[in-house]
Amino acid sequence: MTTTDVVVLRADRRLPRALRGLPEVGIDEVADCRRVIVIGPHADVAAVLTRLLKADRLEVEVGHVRRPWQARRIRDGQAQRVPLIRDDTGTVIVGAAEWRGDPAGKTLHGEAVVDDTVLFDGQVSGVRIEPTLSMPGLRAAVVGGGRRRWVSGRAAQLGSHGATVIRDGVPTAKPVRRSTFYRHTEGWLRVG
Repeated sequence: MTTTDVVVLRADRRLPRALRGLPEVGIDEVADCRRVIVIGPHADVAAVLTRLLKADRLEVEVGHVRRPWQARRIRDGQAQRVPLIRDDTGTVIVGAAEWRGDPAGKTLHGEAVVDDTVLFDGQVSGVRIEPTLSMPGLRAAVVGGGRRRWVSGRAAQLGSHGATVIRDGVPTAKPVRRSTFYRHTEGWLRVG
């Protein structure tokens, strides 16, 4: 495969008409491509970006087709560099991450900070972290109990007695005492 290919990675989803005829690849081959079009949930895009981050190949363009009508625009569109949000394990998030009490559903005890702003100190239902398309790169808010107060920043950090981390809908197997999400030094090339 050459680096000029536009390829498709899909997770048991129907291939939109605009993408038929393009080669399909597995997750292990994405670093060898110029553009990867992912058909599937945010977790699949995050897996591709995590692979590209670890291979030091963030110049690969990545598009995400959530609806069939988006396929042509993503196939032919221009890429734009946007902040890449990762955690302290090197795992990228695309849609959102959450910190929840352990076991999931219990109250989260601890403290969370976004840059220099204390998000909470004590106990809350949970915290939601979302990447943004512009600097500083992410925003976070306490979930539950009314209107969310979003705090933007470069990094969100948690210290707790035990928390479940949920990345793009996928919970961690073990509870953690500390967790950090932050903007990587280099962004990713988002198509669409």
